[in-house]
Amino acid sequence: MIVFLLCLAVGLGTTSASYDASDDVIELTPANFNKKVMDSDAVWFVEFYAPWCGHCKALEPEWKKAATILKGIVRVAAVNADEHKSLGGQFGVQGFPTIKIFSKNKKAPKDYQGPRTSQGIVDGAMNEIKSVVQDRSGGKKSGGGGGGGGGKAGDPKDVVELTDSNFEELVLKSDDLWLVEFYAPWCGHCKNLAPHWAQAASELKGKVKVGALDATVHTVMSSRYGVQGFPTIKMFAAGKKDDGAVDYDGGRTASDIISWAKDKLAENVPPPDVYELVSEKKLTECCEGHQLCIVSVLPHILDCQSKCRNNYISMLKRLGEKFKKNMWGWVWAEGAAQPHVEEALGIGGFGYPALAAMNSRKMKYSWLKQAFDEKGITEFLREVQYGRGSTAPIKDGKLPEVKTIDPWDGKDGQLPEEEDIDLSDVDLDDIGKEEL
Repeated sequence: MIVFLLCLAVGLGTTSASYDASDDVIELTPANFNKKVMDSDAVWFVEFYAPWCGHCKALEPEWKKAATILKGIVRVAAVNADEHKSLGGQFGVQGFPTIKIFSKNKKAPKDYQGPRTSQGIVDGAMNEIKSVVQDRSGGKKSGGGGGGGGGKAGDPKDVVELTDSNFEELVLKSDDLWLVEFYAPWCGHCKNLAPHWAQAASELKGKVKVGALDATVHTVMSSRYGVQGFPTIKMFAAGKKDDGAVDYDGGRTASDIISWAKDKLAENVPPPDVYELVSEKKLTECCEGHQLCIVSVLPHILDCQSKCRNNYISMLKRLGEKFKKNMWGWVWAEGAAQPHVEEALGIGGFGYPALAAMNSRKMKYSWLKQAFDEKGITEFLREVQYGRGSTAPIKDGKLPEVKTIDPWDGKDGQLPEEEDIDLSDVDLDDIGKEEL
């Protein structure tokens, strides 16, 4: 964990501002703070600084760069807290620079504890935006800064207690992704983190293992991973742990931890397979429990032989790899083989190939209007990913009926053999006479 040294808040000279109108950093004062920040729905990253503080001067170019990158997305501002002591005191600022995040609950801003680089600040801002979007899309109300992040309270029992003796067996030999907190019982920041850590453990249960190790007692593992401050959070990737631990660089609320863990989990999952839709069970397996299910209808095998079909399937697999972080389901069917599916998703009768994105929780779909190629589908899925584009309700408000059929054998299609007609017993002369 990076430990940041703070300049003590003691007046040591000039109080001239570090930022001016030419910067993208918004200068805040007691006169405009409430109107700009507290009454705003935007996310604000606010630096409380002192012009004489060396650490503030070192941060200044990074702060300006982050402000430029985040312009129009996240508000990046600064308060000369040496000049406006009352404003700094209002939010408990005791040293410089102090960075506060005014987000879901403006009255209880969070401390930014990430890297003091422009990239670290941008990453922290995007994590916060993602957290806000997830809360709103999930129907959650903004919670207080001291709460568990807006969700249900977690169960401390869901946090796995780790020790020097069980760490290797439980974590290093595990195929699961682990988040491990190295803590000290006397650490105030660790105590503040505890309810968030428990909530994250409960909500990530079954997906990501969440553990905690008392680094003041179990010093072997804490020394092995270079723990020098508390709390320190490390990630141990799924599968082989040969690459060691990764430093956690997200926020300290439950929603931050959950969002960060899910992102890392998605990065480490293999790309999804693209399954042929041959039964109700296959539709349920691939589509229920996923945010979206991507359904493709490919031409009949007589219109597009094995090489052609395999090219389509390979393209869909590449797209699955590209969008694997979303953890969508992917299925395909032969044209006219699953008429109920085509009808329910509005893609029947328009020719093949065709594609639709289906949300089985909301029972809505959106179908591809662009070209059925890598570029066209990528553009379509990006629109769907960010909630853009038109949608329609799935017919009858339920998953469509799927006929049970034999899977494709991977071979070219064959026209049915024409039946030979035996005319040896037919007297053609008699037929001619009858016609006359």
